[in-house]
Amino acid sequence: MGLALLGAIFFSGKAIVVKLAYAYPVDASTLLAMRMLLSLPLFLGALIFTVLREKNAAKMTAKDYGLITLAGLLGYYLASLFDFMGLQYITAGLERLILFTYPSIVLLIACIIKHQWPQPWQLVCMALSYVGLAVVYGHETVLVGDNTALGVVLVFVSAICYASYLIVGERLLKRLGTIRVTAMATLVSAAAILIQINLQQPLSIIVEQPLPVWGWSLVNAVFCTFVPVFAVMTAISLIGAPRVSQLGMIGPIATIALGTWILEEPFTVWHAVGTALVIAGVALLSMKKEAKEGAMT
Repeated sequence: MGLALLGAIFFSGKAIVVKLAYAYPVDASTLLAMRMLLSLPLFLGALIFTVLREKNAAKMTAKDYGLITLAGLLGYYLASLFDFMGLQYITAGLERLILFTYPSIVLLIACIIKHQWPQPWQLVCMALSYVGLAVVYGHETVLVGDNTALGVVLVFVSAICYASYLIVGERLLKRLGTIRVTAMATLVSAAAILIQINLQQPLSIIVEQPLPVWGWSLVNAVFCTFVPVFAVMTAISLIGAPRVSQLGMIGPIATIALGTWILEEPFTVWHAVGTALVIAGVALLSMKKEAKEGAMT
């Protein structure tokens, strides 16, 4: 249980660390490139260790490589890039709440693929979450600034990309393992962001960043990316995915608490009400899904 909580809290700290890095003149693309470059050696080391240990691991096909490339572009490049861009305009708390609704986006994408409508109880759960987001968003437009709408759109696009990554990578993760897929997807995303930066500006812009930006990027790469991936993965093996998912609901609360304490972000009764509605909607959606899957097994 401790590992699951640790993973959820460390994942939640990502938005705080990015916000702290934005205190310096650095753009979203450069910040993402620094995160990818610093985390890549860690994931590659874990990949080599895993390959050497698991001699009977499933062999990868050309289709697997194609899907991992797509997963890397969706989950670790586009989702992260839009997220980092959105954090320039909205609070860390609102960002986390938007990303927290990704299960509803996964559900909608799955329904589109299967050509079916969501069930009434699923629509109620989603409505509850998005009403909560609307409450927080409406209040932040007054307290934060005029670019809140832009930030919300960017982070919502990030959530769509992440949900798409989960759908693409679901079978890969089960067959090839989290480490192999994550490490290779990280390699794809690192290549993509470096190509983007090279087209926009000289790659030397990365090296020229001030030491504090490198420091926050290192914290982001190690403690908000690499460590929580392993913490959550280990927790799933110990207590199961449903329990880890439930404990992960502490994430938005942790981000809001850290944002209020470290970044001095506003938190009012309306933020509390909106947060409660979002968490309740996602929790009901997840628990009902797990209960239905359990009844079928």
